[in-house]
Amino acid sequence: MLPLSPFLKTLPVYQPGRPIEEVAREMNLPADSIIKVASNENPFGPSPLALAALQKAIASVNLYPDGNAFYFKQKLAAKLGVEPANLILGNGSNEIIEFVSHALLGNSSAGVSPAATDGKAARAGALAAGETPALPLAANVVVSQFCFAIYPIVAKMFGANVIVVPAKDYGHDLPAMLKAITPKTRIVFVANPNNPTGTLAPREEVIQFVNEVPDDVLLVMDEAYIEFLDDAVDLVPLIRLGVRKNLILMRTFSKIYGLAGLRIGYGIGNPDLIAALEKTRQPFNINSLAQAAALAALDDDEHVRETRSNNFGGLQFFEKAFRDLKLEFVPSFANFILVRVGEGQKIFDAMQKQGVIVRPMGGYQLPEWIRISVGTPKENERSLGALKTALGKI
Repeated sequence: MLPLSPFLKTLPVYQPGRPIEEVAREMNLPADSIIKVASNENPFGPSPLALAALQKAIASVNLYPDGNAFYFKQKLAAKLGVEPANLILGNGSNEIIEFVSHALLGNSSAGVSPAATDGKAARAGALAAGETPALPLAANVVVSQFCFAIYPIVAKMFGANVIVVPAKDYGHDLPAMLKAITPKTRIVFVANPNNPTGTLAPREEVIQFVNEVPDDVLLVMDEAYIEFLDDAVDLVPLIRLGVRKNLILMRTFSKIYGLAGLRIGYGIGNPDLIAALEKTRQPFNINSLAQAAALAALDDDEHVRETRSNNFGGLQFFEKAFRDLKLEFVPSFANFILVRVGEGQKIFDAMQKQGVIVRPMGGYQLPEWIRISVGTPKENERSLGALKTALGKI
């Protein structure tokens, strides 16, 4: 028998939203009769510019992609007002989580003695130099209750402990998270807006938190949904000006840009940190089609505006409907909404039988809730109708 790592026995497996094809087979329904509002995807699809770029790029898929994504990085950097050296690309922003874990948690289960490191000062110096120092035993990461499931999963993959700070109104309690940091904390993960709850941390708390996280702890701000905000806290200048070298911002083309199937995300950070993370990145992790589509999508501001406008209207639609139905919900700043329906799995099953795929929240310790992604107005109406039928309110 293979000597598999013992931690795998207790490591949870991330459960993605169910694909349309699988539900069609199981429910014996035509695939084109099913709508998927489970995974926070763009209901409008990709930008027409991205689709045109994909068509052109297909002819060259016999060639390896540009391993450094030169043209895409140049254009993205210019749009963000940073240098290409501030950027690292990932196979979705999920891969960025792995990069930082490799760099900062890679020795956390290797049996390194606490005496092998000079503690906080050594870790701070190594981080600034873009190196990974020897770690004391039981390094940890700090996350919020109801955080994105991948944070604790990846941390445990690297043998780290996970400190879970109780949520405040289903969102991050940033002052409490700051107090939870210990000398063994290596990474703090914060998603703003948060997935799966859609909450947004107060601007003043975010600024204070970013400034007060210790210099030897990496703060990972997951901004996958930031483009849906009208007035977001802009943390990019802190990186551009070199003010916070222990900060990395994660963003993605999966949501507002509608390129989830191509898997392309990116991190924005200090050049020394990015250079260290590049050592953990596999060659050619961003395929040529993803590079071409994302490059073109950056030019389509109208597609982004239309998606944001549709999302705002969809959130208003659901909030009014839930108030009318007297259902508790969490006000959302992302492209989905969390609603309390009683038996979440039962309602999910009933809606799926009607050809509407939502997301049950039992895996997030929210068994009474489901999450519904904002779709087109027609899809929103259908989702609401299926929910009413499932609840017996029609």
